[in-house]
Amino acid sequence: MKILVYTAILLLCALAAPVFAEEAIDGTKPLICATIQAVSCAYGEECERGLPESIGAPQFLRIDFVKKEIIGPKRSAQILLMEKSDEQITMQGFELGMGWTLAIDRATGKAVITFANREEGIVIFGACTAQ
Repeated sequence: MKILVYTAILLLCALAAPVFAEEAIDGTKPLICATIQAVSCAYGEECERGLPESIGAPQFLRIDFVKKEIIGPKRSAQILLMEKSDEQITMQGFELGMGWTLAIDRATGKAVITFANREEGIVIFGACTAQ
């Protein structure tokens, strides 16, 4: 009986794989991203971990590749540089006195955003999917 269940699960996974492959992030379709966890560090202080909203980050962001813009509920940021590889899409820009980098795994949608200036650094973990 266990073999039958495992075989059914493997078959379902094999059938689902092409669906997920078609959904890979290609850098053309708009994305919606959710922020999940944040880490904030400053010179001489302990790093703080928490929810992104605890540091003023929005819960959701939209990425418009055509307009080269990241859109939040209160402000938008221009994407100044974008690089695509087979594994990820990397974007960079400047917002509120900090340089930022956003890297998105093209297969899974997992994302990491970093912000840095001369005194502090922030890392936000999240996930993106096509709108």
